[in-house]
Amino acid sequence: MKRHKMKTKVYAEQIELFQSFKPIHLIFTKAKFTFVDLFAGIGGFRIPLEELGGKCLGYSEIDREAIKVYQKNFISYINSDEHYFGDITQLDKLPFDIDILVGGVPCQPWSIAGKLQGLDDPRGKLWIDVFRVVKANQPKAFIFENVKGLTEPRNQKSLQYIINNLENSGYIVKYQVLNSYDFGVPQDRDRIFIVGIRKELENCQKFTFPAPIDKQTKLYEVIPGLQASNFTKKKFTPEVLFDGKVPASRGRFQKLDELNDFFMFSDIRDGHTTIHSWDLIKTTEREKSICQTILRNRRKKIYGPKDGNPLSFKNLAELVPDLKQEEIDILVSKKILRFVDAEGYEFVNSKISSGINGISKIFLPHAHAIATLTATGTRDFVAKISIECQEPEAYKKTFIETIYKKRKFKPLTAKDYARLQGFPEWFRMADNETVAKYQFGNAVSIPVVYHLAKDLLAVIL
Repeated sequence: MKRHKMKTKVYAEQIELFQSFKPIHLIFTKAKFTFVDLFAGIGGFRIPLEELGGKCLGYSEIDREAIKVYQKNFISYINSDEHYFGDITQLDKLPFDIDILVGGVPCQPWSIAGKLQGLDDPRGKLWIDVFRVVKANQPKAFIFENVKGLTEPRNQKSLQYIINNLENSGYIVKYQVLNSYDFGVPQDRDRIFIVGIRKELENCQKFTFPAPIDKQTKLYEVIPGLQASNFTKKKFTPEVLFDGKVPASRGRFQKLDELNDFFMFSDIRDGHTTIHSWDLIKTTEREKSICQTILRNRRKKIYGPKDGNPLSFKNLAELVPDLKQEEIDILVSKKILRFVDAEGYEFVNSKISSGINGISKIFLPHAHAIATLTATGTRDFVAKISIECQEPEAYKKTFIETIYKKRKFKPLTAKDYARLQGFPEWFRMADNETVAKYQFGNAVSIPVVYHLAKDLLAVIL
């Protein structure tokens, strides 16, 4: 009797521990379908598939830190017999039949943040292993995710090679770029999703990718501690915002008739919400004018072949009336300019990615989306308070005085990363903040997979 009570107590403690981080309905609900999690990471695919009624029969991952987090969240005494397949290069025929194969195939070979080696990169060659596993196991369907760069013209042959191999394994294959913002999280994150359905299935041709949902979330709704706001944004004409010439580089979240919801810190770009180093320290109107002249001319081909060339004093004297060497020396002493031997003067802050004083962008709480989270991290911050849109010059000055100088902004935490990727509150992340941010930056956005998989299951089940 005593032994029975001890066993009951241990079992109750284990149940309580597991329930503390994972909803109990995800454990005991009868499975509607089965899946295997390739390149499992920390479980970005697994969470939405389980929410949809799926049962994971096994997973493949080689990153030790990711495996720790994955097992901490998903592997317990209840499913301790779940197969860990290790390295996909060693994987072939599975010991069971499955309905769906999923995975975020390593994206660095196609990403602009990587070396763009494509299929010549060892990580790019992992697609060969994907082809082998798909062909050997013939799941009803598969979903693979990668960066948008795979769809760009320079990678067109590689993408077609991937599609052809998957089709030759017996599948109707479709692909589309989906953005996380369209599925309820305030992050501008484009990713390609490649979906395949076995040709012999009755409805194999009927699958279509999900349409954006009717939910637009702002940063303050996801990140705690940010001021909520509901003011109406002021409208402007392109003549006011762009002097009549709209830049070709405007992004999806940069409206043609509104001020941006973020401020970019850069000396080598310009715009109505671009903050320059000469805006942040005491400078005269003459000094500002000299800096703006350098900014407007540094990319002109007559001064060199680079996308931004140092300008000699002789060049500068031709551009700035009555320029004196002492004026340039003062800007050097203020660490706005520096001299490059045998070339001329350039901005100290000469890289967009570096920003100014460690800051690349500061997003306002009412922004619809932050820039794409990455595994290597960003220099993006979020303001704690909002400011209303005013005339462009006043808007920038208000931001500097109210938010920047008063330090009313904060860096993104790993928990913020989790929320911006749609991970549930019960998810237990890595203990190390840097490791956790790396893992969330590498992960797939949960809501995107949920809506995509939901539409896929409606076709194959």
